[in-house]
Amino acid sequence: MPVSLTTAEIASQPDCWLRAADIATAAAGRLPHRGERVAVIGCGTSWFMAQSYAALREQAGHGVTDAFAASEFPSARAYDRVLAITRSGTTTEVLRAGARLRAAGTPVVAITADPHTPVQQAADELVVLDFADERSVVQTRFATTTLALLRAHLGHDLTAAVADARSAVTAALPESLPAAEQTTFLGTGWTYGLAQEAALKMREAAGAWTESYPAMEYRHGPISITGPGRTVWAFGALPAGLADDIAAAGGTLESRPELDPLADLVRAQRLAVAVAEHEGLDPDRPRNLTRSVVLG
Repeated sequence: MPVSLTTAEIASQPDCWLRAADIATAAAGRLPHRGERVAVIGCGTSWFMAQSYAALREQAGHGVTDAFAASEFPSARAYDRVLAITRSGTTTEVLRAGARLRAAGTPVVAITADPHTPVQQAADELVVLDFADERSVVQTRFATTTLALLRAHLGHDLTAAVADARSAVTAALPESLPAAEQTTFLGTGWTYGLAQEAALKMREAAGAWTESYPAMEYRHGPISITGPGRTVWAFGALPAGLADDIAAAGGTLESRPELDPLADLVRAQRLAVAVAEHEGLDPDRPRNLTRSVVLG
């Protein structure tokens, strides 16, 4: 079977993260400053990366950081800076939010793969990751490269993450995972955004039944769907006792806490492709999706 375009772009991520780490210093003046009150907006995958970054920035003590779907941004709330994430630079909700914010005098910085798009009118400044742009409809490397850039800006050393990602793009996945009837992704703190993104990848690429929750919230009802032939994938370490609960319900736990969680997301992206191919679907041509949502 020929290698899908999505697979090739997934495999390129370690090199993209290295480039992002290299440009983090040069981009620092445009990215949120320590102490600023910041909102991060995006749609779909970009929103989930915003969630992860918001948790990381607050954890690092850099200041209040909120993440919103661009269509749900609370326009009456004041921020020192808004960071917009948009791969295509054409997503309608991001452009509308950016225009309203600029008109109100709020600085807007956009991270994009294509500066020659309408986002240049919706933002005061751009951070361009054109080397991470994709031909795929399903977004993989642009999203993770954006988060790698933002992590580097927060002072994270990405050496281990890149090494883990190099292993993640080649190591075999457990044989049972692509055939699982259902998969639930769990995370805590910043990895909850990754869990959301992993579930989205499975839905987009394979039309699969997937769900995602904060790990502790999973106990409050969602565990009821767990059972034989169904998988629970945990990003990072699980809270105490949760592995036993999953086993008691008959589910299969997939957990690699020794990996950097962003590298574990690479494994989940590969799983989405594997599930699509297992079902005879083409991950490069997902149902009902386009590369960018542009509204009339």
